[in-house]
Amino acid sequence: MGASSDARSNSKKPQPKTPQSPKQVLWENVKGLLTVVVVFLLVRTFIIEAYRIPSGSMKETLQIGDWLFVNKFVYGPHVPFTDINLPGYRKPQRGDVVVFKSPYQADEAARGNDPLPTLVKRLIGLGGDTLHMRNKVLYRNGEAVDEPYLLDNPFGQDSYDPLFEWQHQYEIKGSRMGEPPSPLSHDNWGPLVVPEGYMFTMGDHRYDSKDSRYWGIVPLKNLRGRPMFVYYSYNAEDSDSPMPFLMDIRWNRIGHWIR
Repeated sequence: MGASSDARSNSKKPQPKTPQSPKQVLWENVKGLLTVVVVFLLVRTFIIEAYRIPSGSMKETLQIGDWLFVNKFVYGPHVPFTDINLPGYRKPQRGDVVVFKSPYQADEAARGNDPLPTLVKRLIGLGGDTLHMRNKVLYRNGEAVDEPYLLDNPFGQDSYDPLFEWQHQYEIKGSRMGEPPSPLSHDNWGPLVVPEGYMFTMGDHRYDSKDSRYWGIVPLKNLRGRPMFVYYSYNAEDSDSPMPFLMDIRWNRIGHWIR
């Protein structure tokens, strides 16, 4: 009886684990690291991504030195290296601040710059909308657009730019909105109709914004997301600090929701 009891007792004792070899330990660590990298890339590609504001084209809504989280899922995430956009949960709307890939800009390519930059602007018009400007006032479908987000710049100068000439192919004549001006200018252009499947975008700081007036309409497939809020910001324009990203943080901008 005693021998049988001892045998059962010994059989229940935990068996010591076989120690892993250095190769097994290394592989386990590599698998853990790869899992983290894959999850990060999936989140960054399809859900949320950071974006830095490099210019003043969206003042006062967005400041140079703002860092944003961009919701890439809202309009449908873009599959990298393809022309495929997955379905989103919301359609783009007029007035949205949007992140998108710019149409090709030949003038920037000639200067040695990126001709297809990722930009952030405000969506002004969608397919079927008729847009025009007269004396700095924007009109959509014949009605003045309320734009409380605009930066008031009384010193801005109206001017002509050869880049405006693309607009002629979309202009309409003989409408109740009047004839297109000649020449086209920064504050006086249109009426033009945005074709289906495209959008027209402009910056909130109209006199410091190279936007659809210059390089044209944007395919909706170029949308990359909608900015959500500022998670970090520092004075990147006129700071006297040698390290403005540490010494001149705009604390009042952090957590600012973008509208």
